[in-house]
Amino acid sequence: MMADNAFQELRVGFTAAVSHELRTPLARLLALLESASLPGTDTDELLGQARVEVEQMTELVDDILFLSELESGRAVVALGGTRVAPIVEGVVAALQQRVERAGQELVALVEPDADVPLRPRMLRVVVENLVTNTIRYAGEGARCAVSARREGDIALLSVADNGAGVPEDELGRLFERFYRGDRARTTHGTGLGLAIVKHVVTQAGGEVDARPGPDGAGLEIRCRFPR
Repeated sequence: MMADNAFQELRVGFTAAVSHELRTPLARLLALLESASLPGTDTDELLGQARVEVEQMTELVDDILFLSELESGRAVVALGGTRVAPIVEGVVAALQQRVERAGQELVALVEPDADVPLRPRMLRVVVENLVTNTIRYAGEGARCAVSARREGDIALLSVADNGAGVPEDELGRLFERFYRGDRARTTHGTGLGLAIVKHVVTQAGGEVDARPGPDGAGLEIRCRFPR
């Protein structure tokens, strides 16, 4: 009974959070549509802004559905091992233009034989979310390094940057659903990317944590998997 009550509270809280997160872009979209009816408005500009809001809502819905699949166990996370290098190379190539527009640098430092106990699709989800998090929040001039290597019986996958960083008292909350620090509130994002990373990694038997970057600046997120 206690477990049922806890699940009910979690579901109610999640539903309320989803409603809140959708309400904000919906309100902005409504304001844009109302502005479009005023004389002398630049409709092309308003339509462009409206498209951004719709894309943000679509991304949010997609992330919610994917997270639901993970939590219900319908999405298979671990199935054998996957070499990290080809997946990272694909993600780096796909996101390179976004990285350049953000004025950042993205590099891969992956050992050729590094592998993790994730399906290729799930590994791609993890790397994409971690790199996208850096693009959104590290700031202009940041350098992001995606690395993977063996450390004894552990396979380590990490994404580290030397950018704006996160206050120490917020590090433990980064993996909460819909959590955004003060800096993140000014950017577009669903607030679910790192929560998805945590679910994928933990379902594969791994651990994930956030800490300051290697030189004490920026942010590093480390995913550790038993081999």
